[in-house]
Amino acid sequence: MCGIAGVFGVGNEQDAKSIVSNMIGKLKHRGPDAEGMYSDELIALGHRRLAIIDLSDDSNQPFYSDDGRYVLVFNGEIYNYKQLRDELTYPFRTNSDTEVVLASYQKWGAECCAKFNGMFAFAVWDTKEKTLFMARDRVGIKPLYFYNSKDRFVFSSEIRSLLSSEIVPKKINSDALLDYLRYQTVHAPQTIIDGVEILPAGHYLTISQDEVATGQYWNLLDNHIRHDPRLSADEFKFEIRNRLKRSVERRLVSDVPFGAFLSGGIDSSIVVGMMRESGINELKTFSVTFEEEEFSEAKYARLIAEKFETDHHEIKQTPEDFLRELPNALSSMDHPSGDGPNTYVVSKATKEAGVTMALSGLGGDELFAGYDIFKRSYELESKKYLNSFPKLFRQLGGAAYKALRPTVAAQKVNEILKGDHIHFEYTYPVSRQVMLDHELINLVHRDLLPENAVFRHINAQLGVGSSGIKLPVLSKVSYSEITTYMENVLLRDSDQMSMAHALEIRVPFLDHELLEYVFAIPDAIKYPHYPKKLLVESVGDLLPNEVVHRPKMGFTFPWEKWMKNEMKTYCEERIMSFADREQIRGSKIKSYWNLFLRGSGKIQWSKIWFIVVLENWLSENEVR
Repeated sequence: MCGIAGVFGVGNEQDAKSIVSNMIGKLKHRGPDAEGMYSDELIALGHRRLAIIDLSDDSNQPFYSDDGRYVLVFNGEIYNYKQLRDELTYPFRTNSDTEVVLASYQKWGAECCAKFNGMFAFAVWDTKEKTLFMARDRVGIKPLYFYNSKDRFVFSSEIRSLLSSEIVPKKINSDALLDYLRYQTVHAPQTIIDGVEILPAGHYLTISQDEVATGQYWNLLDNHIRHDPRLSADEFKFEIRNRLKRSVERRLVSDVPFGAFLSGGIDSSIVVGMMRESGINELKTFSVTFEEEEFSEAKYARLIAEKFETDHHEIKQTPEDFLRELPNALSSMDHPSGDGPNTYVVSKATKEAGVTMALSGLGGDELFAGYDIFKRSYELESKKYLNSFPKLFRQLGGAAYKALRPTVAAQKVNEILKGDHIHFEYTYPVSRQVMLDHELINLVHRDLLPENAVFRHINAQLGVGSSGIKLPVLSKVSYSEITTYMENVLLRDSDQMSMAHALEIRVPFLDHELLEYVFAIPDAIKYPHYPKKLLVESVGDLLPNEVVHRPKMGFTFPWEKWMKNEMKTYCEERIMSFADREQIRGSKIKSYWNLFLRGSGKIQWSKIWFIVVLENWLSENEVR
């Protein structure tokens, strides 16, 4: 795990080196073990290394091919590098996966990406053809941002690094701002900075002096397995267990101490159990715990730790502890997000315990129908008859329901009923919205809102005329969750909060071979009659019943109290600063804040906090 950066087309080698030196300086937290640069008359590349595999200096980067033609900067891990190494006729001089990436590109070109099992973002400079090739892993675990001006192309693992190049204008992307206000994130390929894009998952770029060309090498809709309808539930479960076990085993390749996050939930408990089954005898596990026992998951994490005999570390947190750490977590954000501080806290403690790599259960919910949205979407399919009602009648019904039940859920039901169609591509985008469009239009200086980014994406991939329209309902939800919320919130937060402490996180549930197998399993087999039923039954007696059938935990930090008391000044300063932005109706946002302070039930703390986070990031990075 590392940080990479580069600039192409500056024209002056010394200037290019200076630019990249500044950029990799901003990435030191991602790679404290080594620093390196390459430059010529057209390009400069930089690298910060966090050594995980082959710790020798010979594996430092930039890495050069045996003939000197290709230069590589690479962030990530390739779990099948030993198998690929056996396929390659190449004079290897290290035992690193880095060299395998370069040798693979030298042999297969862009097709090498489809051969990798791992998480990665890398760039290869061809000194002969004068072209730059860049690629990102299938589901977007590792980030890769870029900015393309008329004569210069600049890229990096982080946006803050790009901004330090002084090539990228510190200007807010107005449409992305509205995307953020809808979903507390910005969806790929856009970012909050105007002109800066993130390379979408499963894509690559080829950059020359004449053009920038994009290609896609993987898409879950095209690459998933079409199952034989005669397969039984037991046959599916058998294969799921085998694929998940292989995925965990692949992610245990490391030359540094490692452990696992253990919340006591189903996903992380399975990962820990399979790590032990794979022969890991000395296993450190980490969980965040709270004093309020009725809300704490600690007893379930302890249960799993005892069952698998791990060296368990509880990171005891009071609200006051968390509050003290919060400013540091916010300052570690590379892109604004309404979530993430929990990962910051557990990553910090894990690193302090001497661990450099940890496995996580992230992805289990998205793949095995772990969220409520799966059941709700499934049930909504049986209500398509509502489309036969005139839109006016549906609008009246929705308004009445909202009046009777003044909750966020009721507002979303009303939003769905008053929409043009009650089909998945129309209903799903509402499910994750933090701020609904009728609220948003009052806050911004826009007569019309841009098209909803989630709707645009889901409609193109799963709507009428698309290849995904015939998928099972639960598969549609999985695809939507994986390519929107997971890619643009969970994975981004996981990367930026863990790498703030130079900690590598690996995610077995996102192995592409597992994803491709589970994705289109029939709803009749995948439906979660209890939480993640198919996953639980696939691993047999690995988990105790107390973990599988435990009650839902209801603990949340006292955000409303903090924002009205301990953090009132902090929040108010940022709300007032946000109100001064030219895109915002200042009086409206101030009114929101005052309603919240007075205890209006219409304005929940969550609709204020993510704006505070956004303005804090914009101000810290001097973005206007």
